[in-house]
Amino acid sequence: MLVGTSGWQYADWRGVLYPPGLAQKRWLERYGECFQTVENNGTFYRLQARETFESWRERTPDDFVMAIKASRFLTHVRKLTDPKEPVDRLLAAAGGLGDKLGPVLLQLPPTLHADPEALAACLGCFPTGIRIAVEPRHPSWWTDEIRDVLVSHAATLCWSDRFGRPQTPLWRTTDWAYLRFHEGGSAIPPSYGDTALRSWLRRLNGLDDVYVYFNNDLTGAAVRDAARFANLARASGHTVSRTASA
Repeated sequence: MLVGTSGWQYADWRGVLYPPGLAQKRWLERYGECFQTVENNGTFYRLQARETFESWRERTPDDFVMAIKASRFLTHVRKLTDPKEPVDRLLAAAGGLGDKLGPVLLQLPPTLHADPEALAACLGCFPTGIRIAVEPRHPSWWTDEIRDVLVSHAATLCWSDRFGRPQTPLWRTTDWAYLRFHEGGSAIPPSYGDTALRSWLRRLNGLDDVYVYFNNDLTGAAVRDAARFANLARASGHTVSRTASA
């Protein structure tokens, strides 16, 4: 089980994960010392050059894994139509990560209604060997036809949580899983409580090939929650990646 956060460049993580005197240009190195994986959601807003991905590869430990969020040009502007060029451009740049490239996340707009043909065409543009997680956010996607598209293209449905509640069906469309925690409902928002975290460990029962990312970055909650979730997962028998100390 790989556990990390969605991004690493947050000013309010200074004093939580980053020592006060550490220069921001060294934050990725510090992050890699504490966590074995990260979900790079900055690639959603701007696709960096291949040289930047190569730099990230060089600055992280040998066992590091970086999941990347696909560009909003593909998912929000084109809405999965005419996908070949943006997919090829994404993979050409992200290829700079080499064997540190983890799954590619396709997060769809909450207003985008289900389009199984467009989804199938988009997934078909990715070569075999690239893991794809799809996070639809409109209820029209929860159909057997969409599930069949995911299964036939070996893409996983991204499970997501908000306030301790699943935002998707808990389909298992591959033998690996991808889980995102967006916002907790504890007494200290946006943190998660142990009850919510344990409930997800029960849902992950029988799965060990899992990517887990905390997207509740404010006040460093993602760092603390990722560490606590990892500890709870270890206690329940999971083999878990390197994580920061709780």
